[in-house]
Amino acid sequence: MLTRIEPNRSQPLMNLKIQDASYPVPFRSGLEYAPPARGTWNIVHTGMLIPGAHEIFVCAAGCIRGVVLTAAEMNAMDRFSTITIRENNVLDGDMEELITDGVSDILNKLDSKPSAVLIYTSCIHHFMVCDLARVYAVLREAYPEIRFTDCYMNPIMRKSGLTPDQLMRKQLYSFLTKEEQDPASVNIIGNDLVTDPSSDLIRMMESAGCHIMDITQCKTFEEYMKMSRSFLNITTYPAADAAGEELQKRLGQNHLPLPFSFDYEEIDSELKQLADALHIGMKDTASAKREADAALNQVKDALNDTPIAIDYTAFTRPLQLAKLLIEHGMHVSDVYLDAIDPAEKEAFTWLQRHARDLILHPTVHPDMRMEPRDHKDTLAIGQKAAYFTGTNRFVNIVENGGCWGYDGIVHLAAMISDAYMHPKDASKLITIKGLGAGVCCL
Repeated sequence: MLTRIEPNRSQPLMNLKIQDASYPVPFRSGLEYAPPARGTWNIVHTGMLIPGAHEIFVCAAGCIRGVVLTAAEMNAMDRFSTITIRENNVLDGDMEELITDGVSDILNKLDSKPSAVLIYTSCIHHFMVCDLARVYAVLREAYPEIRFTDCYMNPIMRKSGLTPDQLMRKQLYSFLTKEEQDPASVNIIGNDLVTDPSSDLIRMMESAGCHIMDITQCKTFEEYMKMSRSFLNITTYPAADAAGEELQKRLGQNHLPLPFSFDYEEIDSELKQLADALHIGMKDTASAKREADAALNQVKDALNDTPIAIDYTAFTRPLQLAKLLIEHGMHVSDVYLDAIDPAEKEAFTWLQRHARDLILHPTVHPDMRMEPRDHKDTLAIGQKAAYFTGTNRFVNIVENGGCWGYDGIVHLAAMISDAYMHPKDASKLITIKGLGAGVCCL
């Protein structure tokens, strides 16, 4: 007998002032809506970061449609295959044979064998208790020259445990092996986009003589495998933390989480952690802070109290960003998010006291489809904010855009100024899947 779970009626459905919002979930969950702002990466894009890898999705025809379109849009169909699950496979109980026979057929028809194969199973395999361990054992025995790893397109995992996105970022490094560590080699892991070379993070490591490895810049599978030799893995994107923890446990590589922050004290703390890990002294950051402040003050003067809307897909700390901009005299009117990360609790509390009229909006509530998109005078930071406001003045950025530290703040200030001075056609830009993903199609 099924038990009906009643929604939390005490939570609002939609837009509310931050002074009235609850932490950490300000909105009631339920049926969800996906706005047509497609710049964030999905598991297809991310898996393609492994040079020379071939992706195989095993799922029903309705599920396959979306991932096929993603592969086609990024011109990667030569690295992508599918196996369709039909009703008879469910009824006959031959799910394991479907995968092993299907993968074998695909590999035998390829012009050349890939270095690695990523097999994406779906929720039906878990409902059917498919013996995936047996599947991978059979394939590894049949193709000893190919590395196989398990990936997942499983929407039932979104609300508990590791999400498909977190799992994908973890499996991205599952081919790495235990090697003798190079004390001068450092990995930046879990990002879809390359970290800006001028960032405080990169500059400190370069000053320490580090050899910096990043999957976003690996051109061959052999180069990717050299990441096994690094002594330290740095994560700047929170969804990658599970990857860092797994590599620390499995390979003995140290893990140092250094998420991109807009809080000056936290930036200094993270730079100190990095300096300690590299066994170097930390340089004074006073001039970097002055440069960031000057850039923000210049933006404030240029915007002249223009309303600013921010969404969580642009930066992982949208409330911290709102706080920073407000502290520098800017008018942040709206933030689009569906939940509040624990790392943002302090910023949330500050905004409740100092920006009580700031409006929080959900991005997944179905009624957001009907919200008037007539805030043409708004400047948006992020694609979802641009979509919901209807503005053409927006910073076209996803997943922190490679920014980090004080340099990242300076770069963001420049992007805000450019967005204000040079409007662009949001309707054309935000519908392109995986902003910047084309560079990983090797």
